[in-house]
Amino acid sequence: MRKIAYIEDFPTWKEEFTFSIEVKIRFSETDMFGHMNNVSPFIYFEEARIEFFKSVGLFNELTNQQSVPIVADIQCDYHEQVFFGEIIRLYVKVNSIGNSSMDVHYMATKNADGKVCLTGRGNMVNMNKNTGKAQPLTDEEKAKLLPKNK
Repeated sequence: MRKIAYIEDFPTWKEEFTFSIEVKIRFSETDMFGHMNNVSPFIYFEEARIEFFKSVGLFNELTNQQSVPIVADIQCDYHEQVFFGEIIRLYVKVNSIGNSSMDVHYMATKNADGKVCLTGRGNMVNMNKNTGKAQPLTDEEKAKLLPKNK
């Protein structure tokens, strides 16, 4: 696999993922050649991110408060072709946390052969709903988001 700017040590980075969901590639998510459309991973990233937040007990907390996490930037690297009908396992983790932001990382593997087909990352900022300005994450929220070994 080629060098990816946001991954220093790929084997270690890969081992740090503990949460994942399965995604089946639907016909509407492909192009005329049957390939997964290049915008579809961003939909999958969102789905996995929400399920991850739910799994650590933050989705309802974050969405019911005066602040919400919003995507500030997001990127995807494509490593293997993915086609209609295939199933991928999409992993998500918080790689690092700042005062009011978090760097969320993603990795997808094909269920058929386990090959990494996508990697990605995105910065999310906790925004105050009323002011539109960044709002610090609490220590409790940070503790729920980061794996125990970080």
